[in-house]
Amino acid sequence: MSELSHVDREGRARMVDVSAKSDSTRVAVAAGELRTTAEVIALVRADDMPKADVLSTARIAGISGAKKTSELIPLCHQLALSSVTVEFGFTETSITIEASAKTKGPTGVEMEALTAVAVAGLTLHDMVKAVDPAATIDGVRLLTKDGGKHGHWERPETEDSPAAPAPVHVRPADPDAAIRTAAVVVASTGVAAGTRADTTGPVLIEWLAGLGYSVRGPLVYADADITVGLADALHLSPSLVVTTGGTGASPTDATPEATLSVIDRELPGVAEAIRQRGTAKFPLAALSRGVAGLAGSSVVVNLPGSPGGVKDGIAVLEPLLDHLLAQVAGGGSHDNP
Repeated sequence: MSELSHVDREGRARMVDVSAKSDSTRVAVAAGELRTTAEVIALVRADDMPKADVLSTARIAGISGAKKTSELIPLCHQLALSSVTVEFGFTETSITIEASAKTKGPTGVEMEALTAVAVAGLTLHDMVKAVDPAATIDGVRLLTKDGGKHGHWERPETEDSPAAPAPVHVRPADPDAAIRTAAVVVASTGVAAGTRADTTGPVLIEWLAGLGYSVRGPLVYADADITVGLADALHLSPSLVVTTGGTGASPTDATPEATLSVIDRELPGVAEAIRQRGTAKFPLAALSRGVAGLAGSSVVVNLPGSPGGVKDGIAVLEPLLDHLLAQVAGGGSHDNP
């Protein structure tokens, strides 16, 4: 029979001793939603609430809440968080919330991700209560966690479980337009450690957002943790995952191997086209081992970790994406123009 870890043999509350556990990269993703009215949704999407800048305020509150989890939840350990993200999406009558937390240490970050969702939801409630005092915060739950001796855990899907939200990086120009989802993963030990600036992830975010995608990221992981990063990017089954970095011949470059372990089918022509475009201007681009393929219904593409390599990848991908994603979804013409 399982035991409650925070209760000792005498039934008293305790903080779990994690000193014997080894450090590992740990990631947790949680979700929830604010249920409200269609009027509130329209006002928030138009940024026309009495308390302006609703989503930005809630995002900052959620990140701050994650950082203060050990102060709010009595038995939680103090953790050095390396990343916290809070993203929002919309349904007709709700604002969905998704938060991810990441650390490298001896214990998990589930509570940090859950606290980020809860605090972001409470802040949303505060922002909208003048219009809808009956708004409710529902479905705060853990979606996935990675790291530690138990590895990957994913919430089982049941009929009673609320659907996972589709996080939104930018608001689309047409609220009624269908939105494809994407995730950007940066493989860089330096960026993950805070010793280097991320010069490629933001470029990809801006490009995809400009095409109308709902984008998660940049999700930054050390080269050694890129497998965890791909699992994080794929857990919501986005239409597209673009990675940048870790494609070279260095002993630490592991992105192609991690990608091959998750894809079902390769798209060799896409990877080769990106390589050829780079090589035409910079011969060393031929050393990139990036691959592309399909992981279920998601297209995964590796790009080099340089601004020039990302620029070449964008140039190759942009004219292909609509047709490629339509084919993956079961549509799209197979005829040559």
